[in-house]
Amino acid sequence: MLHAIGVDGRSQGTLRLNEANNLDWEAVASFEFHGRSWLLVADAGDNNAIRDHSTIYVVEEPALEDGEDAVASPEWTITFRWPDGPRDCEAVSVDAGGERILLLSKRTIPAVLYELPLRSETTGVITATRLGAVDSLPQPTARDLERAAPERNWHWQPTAMDMRSDAAVILTYRAVYHFERRSGEPWIEALPKPPVVIDLEDLREAEAVAFAEDGRSVIVTVEAPFPPLYRVQLAPTRDPGRQGE
Repeated sequence: MLHAIGVDGRSQGTLRLNEANNLDWEAVASFEFHGRSWLLVADAGDNNAIRDHSTIYVVEEPALEDGEDAVASPEWTITFRWPDGPRDCEAVSVDAGGERILLLSKRTIPAVLYELPLRSETTGVITATRLGAVDSLPQPTARDLERAAPERNWHWQPTAMDMRSDAAVILTYRAVYHFERRSGEPWIEALPKPPVVIDLEDLREAEAVAFAEDGRSVIVTVEAPFPPLYRVQLAPTRDPGRQGE
């Protein structure tokens, strides 16, 4: 079940996705393709690195009116495996212009960027392409690794990602990282560059990010019951802070 939520936090309806298993749905991405609006659902969570394959479902986004509920089946499904062994992945986005899906591993150090075709003619399991490491994100210190489990603090791990043609944002448990991209520049060249960093201060369990319609901010939320929404300004300021919606 997918829930549409407005920036005021109110429900705008639901979408029940039939013919789709939910082993560990970790990411939803919206994108425009061939003049239509789509949603991508990534069943790519794998905390213990034991899954033989993961699955991506793509469905046309319904026009929900008055908070109605909709039911649909995926227009297409991509079943894939990682080229270098099982990976846990929560950061997934779509480069519609390049007709590809970008995936950023969560638990590898440093995080690694992979890609899949947006559509595949293969009906079986395909293998994602490894593009390279994204070492512009913070790397954990020896103390970070030693204290991560006792303190439940994995602040360096990427938990979400969103992309536009000219920019990308990557969310970790501690900050939003804003990357700019030149026209035609490969993502694996844009993301290793130094980003603008917006500190999230004491926000815990941040696990979702999306560009806002104004183009100057992103919406962030957390993994929790009745989660709050935050609008985070992308322009660097002396005190970035957060504004609750």
